[in-house]
Amino acid sequence: MSWQFWKKKEKKKKKPKSEIKSWFNAILFAVIAATILRTFLIEAYTIPTSSMEKSLLIGDFLFVSKVSYGPRVPNTPLSFPLVHHTLPLTKNTPAYLKWIQLDYHRMKGMGKIERNDCVVFNYPADDALHPERPVDKKENYIKRCVGLPGDVIEIKNTGLFVNGEPQSTTEKMKNQFRYYVKTDGTLFSQKTLNKYNIYEGQILSRNGDYELMLNNESLEAIRRFTYVKKVEKIVAEKGVKTNSTELIFPDDKFNWNLDNFGPLTIPAKGMTVDIDTQNIQTYRRVIESYEKNTLEIVDDNIYINGNLSKSYTFQMDYYWMMGDNRHNSLDSRYWGFVPEDHVVGKALFIWMSWDKNKKGIHKIRWNRLFNAVH
Repeated sequence: MSWQFWKKKEKKKKKPKSEIKSWFNAILFAVIAATILRTFLIEAYTIPTSSMEKSLLIGDFLFVSKVSYGPRVPNTPLSFPLVHHTLPLTKNTPAYLKWIQLDYHRMKGMGKIERNDCVVFNYPADDALHPERPVDKKENYIKRCVGLPGDVIEIKNTGLFVNGEPQSTTEKMKNQFRYYVKTDGTLFSQKTLNKYNIYEGQILSRNGDYELMLNNESLEAIRRFTYVKKVEKIVAEKGVKTNSTELIFPDDKFNWNLDNFGPLTIPAKGMTVDIDTQNIQTYRRVIESYEKNTLEIVDDNIYINGNLSKSYTFQMDYYWMMGDNRHNSLDSRYWGFVPEDHVVGKALFIWMSWDKNKKGIHKIRWNRLFNAVH
């Protein structure tokens, strides 16, 4: 017979929490927190092309503020976390499900888009390549907003005019153009070109004929060389078709080109315009693709949602975006207006900059770290 019955039974020690479960919970929390941060506050972005040279360089890593203009509620909430439109390690597997699609809604932000802001947005013409992608899953682009809702945009011999006023550039806006450069036969060394950050262009002949992309700083440097005999900006004349004319917005009947374009009025919410067969191509994409109406032209008559229409009232604000590298930028001159529901956020500052053409620690552009984006 046991005499220990009166002793209080010892409580069984709880097993320590599973280490795997602990790690899972920590990772899950981190992913949820990062997703909320990325969706509503701030997101990292990388500069993939030279369209903003020399203001922003290939290899610049930016932080983009969602609160500057107000965070956009995701159109596609069922998405793989921390991924944009394609699953990692795949070529074209969507990182989202379209089972739930929400209408456009933007929370209140700190302000509105201002002229010359560097803006990240969803590429409007991406639906031509990927019609299956929702708005918030279109490719991200970054350009400078040079035109606001209601503005009249015009380009005269590469000069930008807004509402009839010439737009000057600041020191931070390093606009770049294509120049013809003629030397006395002396060829530029690669070291010389690299010294002045001239990375785009080509040699036209071994006699010293070049076509170079230059900003004001590199232009002045080139002109100082005694063996340089001629420097001339390459400008497409007004009304003259170029190789890119057929791609220029809205179509080639206007004979606009990259250097002489417009005038063109940017749509604003509540603005009403008269429409006819002469100008309908300017606004057709807005009416059909962005504002989800049907549009038909029958016997020179325009029918919107089945109704004969002589005018149209816009439901959203639109913007005009251009790259600082004016002769090497796929921007609004090609695909037109950027709808407000495509706007992602405002570029804030560069947190890292990486030059793939250099080696080791020299790959890092130390002088660009934590620079504000202007």
